[in-house]
Amino acid sequence: MGLSAIVVTDVLQSDAAGVARAAHLLRAGSLVAFGTETVYGLGADATDDCGVAGIFAAKERPRFNPLICHYPDSAAAFADVIANARAVRLAASFWPGPLTIVLPRASRCAVSLLASAGLDTLAVRVPAHATALALLRAAGRPVAAPSANRSGRVSPTTVQHVLGELGGKIAAVLDSGPCAVGVESTVLDLSGPDAVLLRAGGVTVEAIEAAIGKLRHRDDHASDVLRSPGLLASHYAPTLPVRLDATDVRRDEALLAYGPPLPGAALLFQLSAERDLTEAAANLFAGLRALDADGGARGLAGIAVMRVPQRGIGLAINDRLKRAAAPRPPGYR
Repeated sequence: MGLSAIVVTDVLQSDAAGVARAAHLLRAGSLVAFGTETVYGLGADATDDCGVAGIFAAKERPRFNPLICHYPDSAAAFADVIANARAVRLAASFWPGPLTIVLPRASRCAVSLLASAGLDTLAVRVPAHATALALLRAAGRPVAAPSANRSGRVSPTTVQHVLGELGGKIAAVLDSGPCAVGVESTVLDLSGPDAVLLRAGGVTVEAIEAAIGKLRHRDDHASDVLRSPGLLASHYAPTLPVRLDATDVRRDEALLAYGPPLPGAALLFQLSAERDLTEAAANLFAGLRALDADGGARGLAGIAVMRVPQRGIGLAINDRLKRAAAPRPPGYR
């Protein structure tokens, strides 16, 4: 599908007809957003160079940032990569689910090299979402699907978020309801001798280490090679500046609260009044979007964020918040 002109973005229902239509569009080379348990993804046929290029164009995404390929089951995923014993063990424990595994590409892998940014590895996962799995089965091929937003922006967790970011740029959105997890998948690199955590996410480090032993954490400055998405220093960023670990709120700031809110906020979004990390993760991107939109409209100067614990899925939440607060690239708006 060409991106030079505005197109009508259809909203498809998650019934058999909607899934069949979405699968047809994917096979025809069009872009279709669909919900998973993590966030909404912007899908293209991963074996179609033009379709994958369309993702980069729609998202205005740097070419060196690779994509995750989605499959209906572990057998299909492992047909495109060289799986080792650790990968098989993790797949048995966490697939379908919010875990992405980076492995060497198989010689027979038909996935576009553009989807893996020309690397000899591929990031694969099986989502735990009935509509997404039905779409993947109907499409009959791997689907490359980063989050369905412009590159670096806040990830979408509802159809409305997708339409606000990419409406008029993509063929359709398959309405899959709100996303239960609300942050992206955990990304684990098993392509080398060590198991390396590239991105914290919906499966906790503790659960992974219980299955395969101690993980090594990626040093963000160790290599210029990005083996998974979500590793850019500034990412998941709203337009308003973000201030982390706030113990007070300035008069011109909105507040992203966790637990009892700090007094004095001009605008408030509560991640979890009861300090439930799972609830906070599910609300994170919706909260950043709401405060960014409403705060910008009110002329506020920034978003203050209360401290979220560094444990369990809190690691993923803090990873996203750190990137949201990082210095923005030139020209970001």
